[in-house]
Amino acid sequence: MVSWANSGSRDLHLELRGALTPGSRGSKDVLIGALREAARSGRLAPGTMLPPSRTLATDLGLARNTVADAYAELVAEGWFASRQGAGTWVQNAARPAVRTRPRGPRVAPLHNLMPGTPDVSEFPRGQWVTCTRRALAAAPNDALRMGDPRGAAPLRSALAEYLTRARGVRTSAETIVVCAGVRQGVQLLARVLGGAMAVEEYGLHLFRDALAADGVVTTPIGVDDRGARVDELDHLDVSAVLLTPAHHNPLGVALDPGRRMAVVDWARRTSKLVLDDDYDGEFRFDRQPVGALQALDPGRVAYLGSASKSLSPALRLGWLALPDHLVDPVVEAAGGQQFSVDTISALTFAEFVACGYYDRHIRRMRARYRRRRDVLVDALSGHRVGVSGLAAGLNLLVTLPEGAEAEVMRRAGEAGIALIGLSILRHPQAGPGLTERDGIVVGFAAPPEHAFGAAVSALCGVLAATGL
Repeated sequence: MVSWANSGSRDLHLELRGALTPGSRGSKDVLIGALREAARSGRLAPGTMLPPSRTLATDLGLARNTVADAYAELVAEGWFASRQGAGTWVQNAARPAVRTRPRGPRVAPLHNLMPGTPDVSEFPRGQWVTCTRRALAAAPNDALRMGDPRGAAPLRSALAEYLTRARGVRTSAETIVVCAGVRQGVQLLARVLGGAMAVEEYGLHLFRDALAADGVVTTPIGVDDRGARVDELDHLDVSAVLLTPAHHNPLGVALDPGRRMAVVDWARRTSKLVLDDDYDGEFRFDRQPVGALQALDPGRVAYLGSASKSLSPALRLGWLALPDHLVDPVVEAAGGQQFSVDTISALTFAEFVACGYYDRHIRRMRARYRRRRDVLVDALSGHRVGVSGLAAGLNLLVTLPEGAEAEVMRRAGEAGIALIGLSILRHPQAGPGLTERDGIVVGFAAPPEHAFGAAVSALCGVLAATGL
């Protein structure tokens, strides 16, 4: 028999092995056994307050003395403790025996230089709490239901205004679909479009893996100092191409204006789609950020963005600005409901954007990341390495002499430095070309401010120990 005791502000689940009969000795034994087992199994952790005896008795239909006597016996056995005026609580409990698969030790790196990661210690917690409070106070009851499958209407409206103003995207709240990050957005579009997808020969392997898991074949196109070589698309049988045109990840170049026009022309001629992944486009340091490729043809280019690089990847907030004809199919591919994004976070972010906090945060972090990049570049100038790409973003590509990448990565691991080797970001089917090189991708945004200097020093120590 299983019983729930709803005791005031607490629920207490008891597995009762026997019947409870008011006034019987057997009822006390059944109750003692259930309470003892709850403590022994760990379901009631040490320090857990128990319901008052009167309340539990009422919930279970027992005499108060029966519950009081059961408590007293378990106190005497050492399972519970009590004090006049303080109540009764669990004192002795064992953790449940749970079988787990053996795992190796997970040790946090001493120096976090992982690319694509913002300084989450700068997350604007106070402003976020303020926006949560405002959003919940203003939200009608219906806003807390599943709602529009495209995502919360206030967020789509706020994003439409922001993306148009700050990134040059041509969109509206009606053509924006909220998703759980760019990776999910790419997967949804791939399901809708079908066929193979072209990708840059260097790029996030997470995207390739996610597409492969959905049965989507990816075909690489070359990348040089002018960005993706989009002329290669004319020779490929693909339904779309995924690009990072504002700031290529990881090579750090912007797509050449002529190639921007060329890829849009390809999409028009072939009725294919361009996926514009605005990887970290807000963070351009040397001049005004490059606008969205999507603005050249909103009917043939889908824009993808997220809060992962600007605020925190833990938010799992992303968005798609889609051509009109793809909105409904993408919603259908997502299951026809907004399952993937927490509505409270969506409403909070909508308020965060609408009241100007997001713009202020971007400007503040843009200045901070620029200083960090300058410090890193200056520190590397004394080593036999190269620095590639624009003054932008959260990452820096450090090119190495041929054959040095494996040794640098090995020594970095021994020194407790987390970063990524360039080779892991190269598509396995990419052929030899101008961009084939050794290197490491260093995330200068990841460490908190107080730890950044030590991380740079540790990296320089690794390069020196490698003979660079």
